Amino acid sequence: MLRVDPTQRTRLIEIIRSLTDRIVEAKLNGWLGEVEGLNVSLEAARTKLVSLERTSRSGGSITQLGIPVIRNE
Repeated sequence: MLRVDPTQRTRLIEIIRSLTDRIVEAKLNGWLGEVEGLNVSLEAARTKLVSLERTSRSGGSITQLGIPVIRNE
């Protein structure tokens, strides 16, 4: 799973604002297909931001699962 670099948080917020502005413009121009595509992108960006904030709150720790042992039976 790809994760967003925490230093890119402000850029992600900028992308969300830009998408929101573009959705307003597309609605004003009656570009319904464009609105739908931008809404999909906006939802994905918001999901990434929530994921980034959740990871930041948890300290971004990685759970070590260890190395699997293969047994010859």
